[in-house]
Amino acid sequence: MIAAETDVPRLPRGVKLKFDAVRQRHVLLAPERAFDIDAIAAAVLALVDGARTCGEIVDALAVQYDEQREVIAGDVLAMIGDLVARRVIER
Repeated sequence: MIAAETDVPRLPRGVKLKFDAVRQRHVLLAPERAFDIDAIAAAVLALVDGARTCGEIVDALAVQYDEQREVIAGDVLAMIGDLVARRVIER
C-alpha cells in the first residue's frame, strides 16, 4: 500500500514516537508492539502531526535534507503506506 500525497497521516491514540536513551534509538510504540526505526523514519514520523499532508511532509523533508523531491517522495509515501497497513498511522 502506498499513501497518496493528499492523505493527512496522524498517529492514532496510544501510538507514540519516543527516543530510547538506553539504546540510543528512536522507537515507535504502539499497544503491545514496538518498532525500532532509523533516523530517517524518525524524521518522517516527527512531521506526522495530523495537519500536514503527505505531500507537505515530502516537501519539508526535501528542504531539510537538501534533496530533490522526486528522489524521496516514493520512499516516504511507501513508508507511510506500510505503517498505515500495520495500523500505527491513520489517514
